Amino acid sequence: MPNDSHTLPVPDPGVTLAQEEPLPGASADVFGRIAAAPDDWALFLDIDGTLVDLAETPDAIVVPPDLPATLMALSNRLGGALALVTGRALHYADVLFDPATFPIAGLHGAELRDQSGAITRPEITPAFVTLKSELAKTIKDWDGVLFEDKGAAVALHYRQAPERCADVEQIMRRASVAIGGDWGLQFGKMVVELRPSTASKGAAVMTFLSQAPFEGRKPLAIGDDVTDEAMFKIANAAGGLSLRVGPPGFETQAQATIGSAQAVRDALTALATAARP
Repeated sequence: MPNDSHTLPVPDPGVTLAQEEPLPGASADVFGRIAAAPDDWALFLDIDGTLVDLAETPDAIVVPPDLPATLMALSNRLGGALALVTGRALHYADVLFDPATFPIAGLHGAELRDQSGAITRPEITPAFVTLKSELAKTIKDWDGVLFEDKGAAVALHYRQAPERCADVEQIMRRASVAIGGDWGLQFGKMVVELRPSTASKGAAVMTFLSQAPFEGRKPLAIGDDVTDEAMFKIANAAGGLSLRVGPPGFETQAQATIGSAQAVRDALTALATAARP
C-alpha cells in the first residue's frame, strides 16, 4: 500500500504532500518544477513564520543577513515575478529586507505596491484613529498583551499571555462592531487584528496575477497561518501550487507542507543559486 505522505525530492527541505491525492496538475516536486521552468512561475511569500521564524513579539523577529540578497537573486531568476504578501505594514516590511525591495501586499492586501513602484493604501478615518487610541488605553495594563498600530489596521498579540485569548477576542469583536463595516476581524496565530474589510491575501494575489511580470504565470503561494488560506485558494484555482509551513493544526487548502521557515529559506536559497536548465 502506498504511503500517504511523500517526501519531495528536489531540493530536499522536508516538503510533504498535504493530502492523500494531489490536486490536478500538482506535483510533489514543488521547487523542482520551478527550477525546471522559472519563466512559467510567480512566487508569493508570507513573511512571519514563512520567511522568518516567529518570535515572542513582532519586533523581535530576526531576518537572516543573507535573506534579502537571496530573495533578490530569486526575483531576478523569476523575471521579477516574486511578491511578499504579509500582514505587516508595507513600510515595516521594507525595513526588514532593506536594501532589497519587492512588489508587496501589506496589511493582508489592504496596501499594495506593484512592480512599477505605484502604491495604493486605504484611507485612515478619524473614527479609526480614535478607536485605536481607546483600544490602547483599555489594554495597557493587560500584562503580556501587545498592542500593534499598523496605520490602517490594529492588532492585539497575546503570545506572551495565552490565558488572555478570550479577553482579546471579546474586546476586538466589540471594536469591530463599533467601527462598522469598513473594517473586519482577522484571526491568526495568537493575534487578532482589525483591518480593512475589503482586504485579503487572495485578492492581492489576484491583483498581482493581472499585472506584469506576474500575468500569465502559474502561482506558488507559501504561508503558515489561517490568513494565508485565501492565497492558497487562489493559487490552486489558477493552476498553481500552495505550500503550508509547519503542521496545519487546522484544515488547510494547501497542496503540500514544508517543515519550517528554515526549510523554506534553504529551498529558496537552492532555487536562487541553482544553474538554469
